[in-house]
Amino acid sequence: MSSETGTQPAAPTGSASSSIDLESVRTIAKKDFQDAVRSWLFWGLSVFFFALMAGLAGILAWISPDGFTTIDFISTVSSVAKLVIPLIALILGWKAIAGERETGSIKVLLSLPHSRRDVILGKLLGRTAVLSLSLIIGLLIAMVAVAFAVTEFSFPAYMAFLVLTILYGLAYMSIAISLSSLTRSTTIAGAAMFGVFVVFYIVWNSIQTALRLLMNRGYIEGVAYTMSGPGGGQLEFTRLPSWAQFINMLDPGNAYQNTITIFSEISGDQIGTTVREVAYPNGIPFFLQDWFSFIILLFWIVVPITIALFWFDRVDI
Repeated sequence: MSSETGTQPAAPTGSASSSIDLESVRTIAKKDFQDAVRSWLFWGLSVFFFALMAGLAGILAWISPDGFTTIDFISTVSSVAKLVIPLIALILGWKAIAGERETGSIKVLLSLPHSRRDVILGKLLGRTAVLSLSLIIGLLIAMVAVAFAVTEFSFPAYMAFLVLTILYGLAYMSIAISLSSLTRSTTIAGAAMFGVFVVFYIVWNSIQTALRLLMNRGYIEGVAYTMSGPGGGQLEFTRLPSWAQFINMLDPGNAYQNTITIFSEISGDQIGTTVREVAYPNGIPFFLQDWFSFIILLFWIVVPITIALFWFDRVDI
């Protein structure tokens, strides 16, 4: 009688699908980027960013005859970038995984020595490279126009804006790749991208208004504070509790603009800063300080792609 009766072959200790090969990731990212260059997507985005920056510099020069500084320019442009960058990142990441699953080409890709995690990371790096390098080219060329338009040009502030805009794009690209990996239909993936944009750009910006309305009606207890008014009189105001303001900071766009404040010394206007300090006489909580916005931005970069790495490794292709 064979001694092997009733025994099962030992299960493999590892799976190719769960491993990450950096060379494989680089290969996938390189192909993704080359495809974008061949389709002129990369160059189109570069021209768009150049036109956007140079155009805004021209508009500001026209409406501000007394001149404006680099900080004034970046403060304005960041408000536009807060809208434009998510749209571009979500469109770039829309079909990254879902499109290949829908057409079946993902099976061909995985038949090569690429793990599923290699595909996720390669797509993230490839699409981010398209967005980032087009931003770098567009903004560096436009820097000449900006330098001539402003009364005081700050190269460090301009470069800080570029770096943080790239990080902001990476955050939305991480969200887009994650959502694209969760579905095999580009229609559903597209609906998810649209839903993300609506939630973060429209719904989230309405949360503070809704919370303030609830506070005014007594459903939320506000925090009273006083500050000096005209003639030295004391004026009393009520602010939302810290937890309610933290909800607003969780939005990637708000985190992006707050992070720019740290590195580029953009503070909106000094009145707003003074009100904030007066509203917190015992000190602003750490989770409402501008530096914490950088942590929030990193959260939106790391968490979505981590979910994608975990989930896509287990779905049925």
